[in-house]
Amino acid sequence: MPSPLVFRPSLPGNQFSARQHLMGRRMPLAQAPLPWCHTVHGVIDAENTMTAKNSNSIPDDPVTFLKSLFDSAVQSAAPEYTLAHHLPEPPDPKEGRTFVVAAGKAAASMARALEAAWPSDAPLSGVALTRYGHACECRRIEVIEAAHPVPDNRGHEAAKRILAETQTLGTDDLLLCLISGGGSSLLALPVDGVSLEDKKELNRQLLMSGAPIGHMNVLRKHVSAIKGGRLAAAAAPARVVTLAISDVPNDDLSTIASGPTVPDTSTTADARALIERYALDLPNSILAHLANPDAETPKPAHPAFQRAQATIISKPSDMLHSIEQVLREQDIAVMSLGADIEGEARTVGASHGRLARTMATNTSQPGPKLILSGGETTVTVKPGTKPGRGGRNCEYLLALAIALDGHRGIYAIAADTDGIDGSETNAGAIVTPNTLKRARTLGLDPQAMLDGHDSYTFFQALGDLVVTGPTLTNVNDFRAIWIDKT
Repeated sequence: MPSPLVFRPSLPGNQFSARQHLMGRRMPLAQAPLPWCHTVHGVIDAENTMTAKNSNSIPDDPVTFLKSLFDSAVQSAAPEYTLAHHLPEPPDPKEGRTFVVAAGKAAASMARALEAAWPSDAPLSGVALTRYGHACECRRIEVIEAAHPVPDNRGHEAAKRILAETQTLGTDDLLLCLISGGGSSLLALPVDGVSLEDKKELNRQLLMSGAPIGHMNVLRKHVSAIKGGRLAAAAAPARVVTLAISDVPNDDLSTIASGPTVPDTSTTADARALIERYALDLPNSILAHLANPDAETPKPAHPAFQRAQATIISKPSDMLHSIEQVLREQDIAVMSLGADIEGEARTVGASHGRLARTMATNTSQPGPKLILSGGETTVTVKPGTKPGRGGRNCEYLLALAIALDGHRGIYAIAADTDGIDGSETNAGAIVTPNTLKRARTLGLDPQAMLDGHDSYTFFQALGDLVVTGPTLTNVNDFRAIWIDKT
């Protein structure tokens, strides 16, 4: 079996960016953290891939070029670059303290960036709760790893500690929340009467339902003791400042990690309607709780929000714009479909494939072109179906490849900026003009594997997975389709 595309995003300040690739700049190898440039079937020497000819801004190797775009997209959202200038003034150390709650896949990296910028003489303590494998070293903030997307006991115990400590804060104290995608599953503290096992079952069913993240989090908020604004209510009368990295379409703060410190405008009636809409068979404890009028989450008029403010420090649209700007500087025609695309992954992939074919045959606009998009698609697994392996990005790409049908000169990447496509080990994958041909040579049936939600296995067999490991940020999915000059 061919080796996967093991691609490691570089450390802040050392990235081999799309701009460098297009402009033919050489990065000194002494600065290169890892030789992460690769061919489709395995590793090649980094020194031989650190330069690119600037021939009409057309990359020599579309695969390496697309990965450099993804690298730049990830780096644009790194907390080291985006967090410091949003920090609030610390409380007077003689009167108050700062307690940090960081939750999500970027929790540890956000905490590290905070520590680097926080005054050394200002009190600082707290907990950063992140996914297994996403930790990094912090000096003043405790880092705890737990399970995602289905919660575990470590997340449950950490959430209990966070809530208990938050309830001790006073008027002169500051609750500083660093929120990123994944925080909803990690802050696993169900309301009284709902067990952790029942909460896990809710998550499992939601993950298979095809529900968009906004709908999923309406239900999660209403069975949580900490989400849906309840953490802010627990902190009152303390000041609450939230800095968030958005991984949701339309950057809704109440959806990012299910909004633990912001008002919730959804209702228990909305939650009950979603159970019916997605035909969820939930435990009786959850159904009974949602029927109770006291289950409602704090609304905008709640007094806890009078001293609360929230800011998004990185968002998917900024990520796409940064890539688009680099490309336009190099006179590459870019079509941006926006950062908020939702829908069934296979449907979106097929649609984008048809669009790419149309653009490739458009003789009125010659030369290379690039289609950019972001957002969060979904994969619906029908009840009774035993799915194979694969997240939404690989499913999107397999549908895209089928729609392209080996069209000459079209390449694509789709990957999650957090480095994890669903619950697999890859960020995403690559499609090339010979993807289907190589698959059939190996005896693979692309359509059957798409229908069986087995896209990871498909791209793994080809050696076309993009494997980054945790990137320690999360601004949702990045998709790029390169249409070479024909």
